[in-house]
Amino acid sequence: KGIHMINRTHGLWLSTAILTACSSVQEPNTLEAGQTQSEPSSADIRPAPQPEPLRETTKLNSTLADVASPHIQAQSVARSESIASFVMPAPSPEPGVVIEADRERYEAAAVNPIHRVLETPVSTFSVDVDTASYSNMRRFLSQGVMPPEDSIRVEELLNYFDYQYEGPGEGDHPFAIHTQLTPTPWNEHTQLLRIGVQGYEVEAESLPPMNLVFLLDVSGSMNQSNKLPLLQRAFGLLVDRLRSEDKVAIVVYAGASGVVLEPTGGDDRVSISHALNQLQAGGSTHGSAGIQLAYQVAEAQFREGGVNRVILGTDGDFNVGVTNLDDLKALIEAKRESGVFFSALGFGTGNYNDQLMEELTNLGNGTAYYIDQFREARKVFAEDLTGTLHTIAKDVKIQVEFNPAQVAEYRLIGYDNRQLRREDFNNDRVDAGDVGAGHSVTALYEIVPAQGDFRFTDPLRFQEHSGVETTASELAFVKLRYKRPDQDRSILMSHPVEAATEAQSMDSAMQFAAAVAGFGELLRGSYYVDDWSIADARQLAQAAIGEDAFGYRQELLQLMQNAEALAPH
Repeated sequence: KGIHMINRTHGLWLSTAILTACSSVQEPNTLEAGQTQSEPSSADIRPAPQPEPLRETTKLNSTLADVASPHIQAQSVARSESIASFVMPAPSPEPGVVIEADRERYEAAAVNPIHRVLETPVSTFSVDVDTASYSNMRRFLSQGVMPPEDSIRVEELLNYFDYQYEGPGEGDHPFAIHTQLTPTPWNEHTQLLRIGVQGYEVEAESLPPMNLVFLLDVSGSMNQSNKLPLLQRAFGLLVDRLRSEDKVAIVVYAGASGVVLEPTGGDDRVSISHALNQLQAGGSTHGSAGIQLAYQVAEAQFREGGVNRVILGTDGDFNVGVTNLDDLKALIEAKRESGVFFSALGFGTGNYNDQLMEELTNLGNGTAYYIDQFREARKVFAEDLTGTLHTIAKDVKIQVEFNPAQVAEYRLIGYDNRQLRREDFNNDRVDAGDVGAGHSVTALYEIVPAQGDFRFTDPLRFQEHSGVETTASELAFVKLRYKRPDQDRSILMSHPVEAATEAQSMDSAMQFAAAVAGFGELLRGSYYVDDWSIADARQLAQAAIGEDAFGYRQELLQLMQNAEALAPH
């Protein structure tokens, strides 16, 4: 028998076949009753059990029929044979084959550097309300593994939590801007400037009519318990919250793509759930064809003034069709002009393509999530439902100008891959982040006061760096640009930050935000927090738990403890 010993070192799965004489004792191929197994262990990797064939249904191989354009009808009919493969039992891996488990992809981005205000007084960046990095980090630490540094986006850790900012009220803008200045926990010579942006709330029952297309990956790589089965339960939560005025279609892709549920009223939950739950995994991944078809279905049912969105569920392992990232980006970028927005939910381990999920949602006017457990699905599709589905502003950019009379140096914490050029702020052709109803955005700047002696950098020899004449009462000036979801011209907001002779003491919200940011910086390997520790971050967070209705803050403390054990120094 070939027995495969698996050793996981730095996230790599290595296999060694040891040939032994056959004996009459056979290793069981299945788990004992009541046991579960979510990750490969050091035991043998065995073929996945084949599910039972599905009974014939009336909806699974349906086309768009009367509700879609003839072009889409023709596409669906032409694919009718290949659609059948989506409901066939998934093939088992060949005996003796070990599936590669470390093909996860993350974008490398350098930590934002220190800037001297006299040389670069303006900082510009795109907002980010994605939370995929946080739940992905939780997945690693829950399994006793330190997350890869490139997988950590500090702003997504920050924006995972609610800091109870006050909303915009009855004004003309969809946002309220809040600022606060406090001491920096990890550097006694610097201060933290927090910029908080809060979007207005919308009740779930007040959402506009929705036109949703579930674009679901049913390729062979999804044949794991934390992929397709979890995906089905996650999207099932959204199905339970649909209304009669909403429409849902389901498009799937593997070796080919097809419509397995034509647009159906949200009150017909039986048909929607049946189509969703009958899906099984098998075949290669033709992601680009699925995206094209999903947009066609959404455009055919477009709701003026409604929520029009394609929601992708996948591990991101596109390996057939358009796999070049630039081609996929161009496809999504072109399709967003139709008014159909694009969001993505990532699942699974081993081949999760975080970089692709983030790129596509950035260009598709949507949000990227990573679903590591059912609890996260509940957060996305139940607790934060309106923010997940209803965009209140697109292309949201922030620009901060620092007063050199008050600030000598600064650095933006996080948003490492969201930096924009100064002139991009006023250029409405430059894409930026999108914000959903009730979403908040938190950004932290670490600043060096001009009055102190401490500096990260040496002054330049040939540049004037004194005698600056400016408004001494202001520390900084914050500007925000956004577009309404159905408009192409941006609207400007501004907010002055008044200087203070001394930074304010931290309230619990600011204290917790600083703890999260510092923890993220430590996971990122940022040298700006070299004198701090994970234990310091945990103690700061623990003292600022505050209201924690769903237990997310308490959960972070557990993750911090895991990280302490994995990296005690």
